[in-house]
Amino acid sequence: MTGNLVTFTAGGRQLWGATAPGGVVALSDDFPQWHTLRNVIEAGAIDRVLRAAAGRPASHAEGSFSWDIPLPDPEKIICVGVNFPDRNAEYRDGQEAPPFMSLFPRFARSFTGHGSPVIRPPESVQLDYEGEIAVVIGTAGRRIPEERALDHIAALTLCNEGTIRDWVRHAKFNVTQGKNWDRSGAMGPWLVPFRDPAQILDIALETRVNGALRQQDRTGRMLFPVARQIAYISTFTTLVPGDIIVTGTPTGAGARLEPPVWLKPGDVVEVSTDGIGTLRNGVADE
Repeated sequence: MTGNLVTFTAGGRQLWGATAPGGVVALSDDFPQWHTLRNVIEAGAIDRVLRAAAGRPASHAEGSFSWDIPLPDPEKIICVGVNFPDRNAEYRDGQEAPPFMSLFPRFARSFTGHGSPVIRPPESVQLDYEGEIAVVIGTAGRRIPEERALDHIAALTLCNEGTIRDWVRHAKFNVTQGKNWDRSGAMGPWLVPFRDPAQILDIALETRVNGALRQQDRTGRMLFPVARQIAYISTFTTLVPGDIIVTGTPTGAGARLEPPVWLKPGDVVEVSTDGIGTLRNGVADE
């Protein structure tokens, strides 16, 4: 896939650039005023840097670099929970659809990039997967009207919102400690510039583990569509360029299988969706 934005590490140095045939083209040195892709987004310069990349050969071939999470320095990552009908039904509380969305924060350190393993900590074997689409804010806003919310998106990416299941149940009112283990999830491989509402309104989302389909749904079935997420979240906090909203996962996580099946070293998780591509990660012990 060409023309998407990437952050990667080569020769011990973190760079940013764009996808190119056979690899990536580094653009960081061409634009020293922008240290990360967050700075590019803040400057409204996505199209400018992609024009600079157009037609250039890869500066780094596949295999000569490692993928990092596309935005290594967001101000905030906010995740939406229980956002598909079948996922809501898993809770068996008789509530057909909650009136308000469930939210929790994640830290950038809890994610790794495409191609790197997600990490199972020694404190728990209950490492689980959650395939999701993430939206990146491009234009700041507070109390953003739902009808204009999609205008605030800069880009889309994919997320395996890895979870340590027993740790999300340590407390009564939050799941934060089960959602923020270092490198327990993944994000990437790249940022796809957002240009049309059709890119998010009703697209397919799938998660496979070792090639077996585990999760499958469409964004058109979300209980809280992306525009409503942006409007609701921006009511209580200002969304700024580079902020990431992880939009919710379908049913089918390992915790819901009978018996539960947790990720183990050697497994491979693939999250795929229309128009973005595939995020692929192995699993390793810390």
